[in-house]
Amino acid sequence: MSIHIKSEAELEIMRRAGKALSQVMRDLEVAIQPGASTMQIDKLAEELVLAHGALPAFKGYGEKRNPFPATICASINDEVVHGIPSEDVILKDGDIFKIDIGLKLDGYFADMARTFAIGEISPEAQKLIEATEKSFWKGVKNLKEGGNLSEFSKAAQQTAEDAGFSVVKNLVGHGIGKNLHENPQVPNYFEKGYRDMLLKAGMTLALEPMVNQGTHETVIGPDGWVYLTADRKLSAHYENTILITKDGVEILTQ
Repeated sequence: MSIHIKSEAELEIMRRAGKALSQVMRDLEVAIQPGASTMQIDKLAEELVLAHGALPAFKGYGEKRNPFPATICASINDEVVHGIPSEDVILKDGDIFKIDIGLKLDGYFADMARTFAIGEISPEAQKLIEATEKSFWKGVKNLKEGGNLSEFSKAAQQTAEDAGFSVVKNLVGHGIGKNLHENPQVPNYFEKGYRDMLLKAGMTLALEPMVNQGTHETVIGPDGWVYLTADRKLSAHYENTILITKDGVEILTQ
């Protein structure tokens, strides 16, 4: 498996891309209110990305017969990932809303996701959001050059399951750089057949726990893009683009 170790010049571009993307996400937060349509938020996201001199990473992605049509993946409640923004989908009090967004700046990609509470949400939904974010941070805590990739997967799974939730298994994190998706694939779980690898400084990864309230199983929606929980219970998502260093990790989208 070929994995591209980034040079310092490449990393400087990726740091700028990550900084721009995290600013876009912060600027989007003000628009995430009950009564807003997911299309409104998508249009704002595109304007913000372009204002940074970057391009949306997801728009036009995929097969020619069914390319992704938007800047953000906008997924609500039981939608796990890849929800398509719509004028008809209105955020309402009690929803949990996931934004997954990427951009391309000077030939390099950054990718991140957050889950937002819309108004007052249930205690169980709040617990799910917090457990998903914690899965990411527990997962990256032990990563550094010379460590194993499985340190992330094991800790992410353990954290989610200890909180009473399940991790999605058919969708995974990934390498990132000149391409949005590069080697290696990074599962948020560990089981027999896991392809482990030693980490090297200069590896850049998009790590993204997707955690479900009920079953880990998903189904794909009729649009061919959105994944939903098979039992229609809630799902949360948290993602950052990170750099492996000699001493640990650098979060590029924070």
